[in-house]
Formats: sequence, C-alpha cells, structure tokens
Amino acid sequence: MRVEETKLLSSFTTLGVGGPARWFAEATDEEEIAEAAAWAAKRSAAIFVLGGGSNLLASDAGFDGLVLRVGLRGIEVAEAADSSVPDSTVPVIYSVAAGEEWEHCVQQMVDDGCAGVECLAGIPGTVGGTPVQNVGAYGQEVSSVIDRVRAFDLLEQAFVELPATECGFGYRRSRFNTRDRARYVVTRVDFRLMRGGRPTVRYADLNKALAEEAGKGGEPSLADVAAAVRRVRRSKGMLLVDGDPDCKSAGSFFKNPVVTEEQFLQIANVSHMTPPRFPAGTDAQNMALVKVPAAWLIEQAGFSKGFAMGRAGISSRHTLALINRGGATAAEILTLAEQICSTVEGRFGIRLEMEPVMVGFQGWLRG
Repeated sequence: MRVEETKLLSSFTTLGVGGPARWFAEATDEEEIAEAAAWAAKRSAAIFVLGGGSNLLASDAGFDGLVLRVGLRGIEVAEAADSSVPDSTVPVIYSVAAGEEWEHCVQQMVDDGCAGVECLAGIPGTVGGTPVQNVGAYGQEVSSVIDRVRAFDLLEQAFVELPATECGFGYRRSRFNTRDRARYVVTRVDFRLMRGGRPTVRYADLNKALAEEAGKGGEPSLADVAAAVRRVRRSKGMLLVDGDPDCKSAGSFFKNPVVTEEQFLQIANVSHMTPPRFPAGTDAQNMALVKVPAAWLIEQAGFSKGFAMGRAGISSRHTLALINRGGATAAEILTLAEQICSTVEGRFGIRLEMEPVMVGFQGWLRG
C-alpha cells in the first residue's frame, strides 16, 4: 500500500473544494484496508473513508489524518432459492465491491431485468456509500434491497458481515452515519433484487417523464423507468455531465425534513398555501409524520434557482443543490448554507439538516 502526503481533497470531490489530506492511500483489496487501518492505528491517526466524493464537503484546512480511498472492484451474481416469492419472479443476489460505481451497478441490474433500484439510476458515487447514507430517490431506498453489508471494524480490527436488520436504516440514515460513525469501512454490499419484478413509479416528476415517452404503449419497463429518472435528474442538474456548471455540487445539500401534522399545518399557515407532502410513517407515539420538500421551503424563504453569494450559489435548475461557481471555498459554501438554514428556520420554525458528509471541520462527521 502506497501512502502519499498532502494530497488535495478538492480534486476528489464533485463540489471541487477542500484542502490537503495529511496522508492519502487507496486500497484495492481487503488486505490493504486492514493494512491501512494498522498503519493509522500505529500513528494514532484518524481515518476518513473516501468513496466517489459526490456527497462530500471537505474543509479548507483539509484533514489531519489518513484519507483512505476505497477502490475495491467486482460484481458477483447468484440466484437465491426462495419459495415465498411469486413464480414469475426470481430473487437474485448481487455481491458488489464497495469501489464499484453505483451507476454501473444499477445499469447491470436493470439490464438483467431485476427490479428494486431502477429509480436510483443516475445517482453518482460508489456502492460503499449507498448503505451509509441509505441512498434514496423517487420512491425507492437502497435499504429495501440490501441483504447484508461486509465491512472492516476499525474498533475491533476485524472484518464483519452485518445483515440489513442490524444496519439501523432510516431516512438518509444508518448505523454507519449515526451511532457507529467512523467505525466501519464498507468493503462489499450484497443486494437482493427480484428478476421479473415490476418497476416502481410513484412520483409526479417520474410519471410526467414517462408520459412523454408513452407513444410506445404498455407498462413501462425497468429500463424505461431508469432512463426517465436520468432525464429528470439531468433536467435538475443532478446528473453529472462534464462541463455543466450546475454539476459542480454535492447533489442535494439538504435533507427533506420529516415533520408532524401539527408542524405541517404551521408551515401551511405561515405560507398561506398547502405545501407538497409525502407520507413518512409514524413516530414513537404512532402519530403520522409527513415529509416536506426542502426545495419548496427554500424557495418560499426567498432563495430562487440561480441565487448567488459571491463564488457560492444555488443551481440554476434545482434549489436543493449548492454549487461552486468558480474558486469557492468550503467556508463560502457553508456561509450560504447557513443563511438558507437560518432563513428557513426563522420563517417556518424548521431547521434544515445538511446532507453531505463533512470532513476536516472541528467535530467533523462521517456519514
């Protein structure tokens, strides 16, 4: 394993900001991950695990530790025996190395006719990051198809395999970015999909995109839905395209807040209109919860698409994406984010939660 010094993190993030890592290494197999963990432990150095860099905000000061880029590759496919599913569908297990591109993985699954991730097409990043954030879009979450996660436990210095039931999945959450943040290095994810399953079509944007292609007739295929999702994402600047200034972002910068019915009515009263809403289950008291689009709250608070604050700004196509307009620093991105958060909170009483992983900041968070 080769360890480099003072490697700029800005070149490894889609947002294009970030200072130097004190040490940097790339692991291409599990043995090198264990080697990197031992190397860091010997020096009492913190480890930050880097995947695709598409959901990352690195500080201008960089990271005073070892940044470990996970470069494991490989996809293995096997049918799984399961008598509980309909005859028309076949459960299939995809064992995918953490360094594989998520988009490549989705495309293979769709091409194989396996349902469960078609709405997650076009999302940048690597497979190892999907269980950490519980990646989701257009009515699907990756947790619904994860069977188990293999990882290196930095605390126990050993490899473990965690079934989905032990991963603590929630909305954009898992044990990997909450109670066990920075403890595990994901090396492989096993996905359980259904060959022959029907596609998921729930969101208005997706239905509209599919309707535009309705001339072919019949129910949309998995490939149709994946293609429609990519078109929608591109229209919002959420599909990485070389040379597109709106793509110099970390994707959705804020999570959609989940609120109670009482909070939802308060938002409606303040705005004098009914906000968009999506069911979000129930709380511990079995009271209904509602998910409100953060983009709607941001726009109602007075921030429009294309809003600029110096070298930081908001995408011209999607209010949720903060962009580097050219030469922006992490501090400038955070200043804009804080202005948005404080304004939304002042108007609606809802504090937006930032979605990107933050590294190198005081009290930095992984996950």
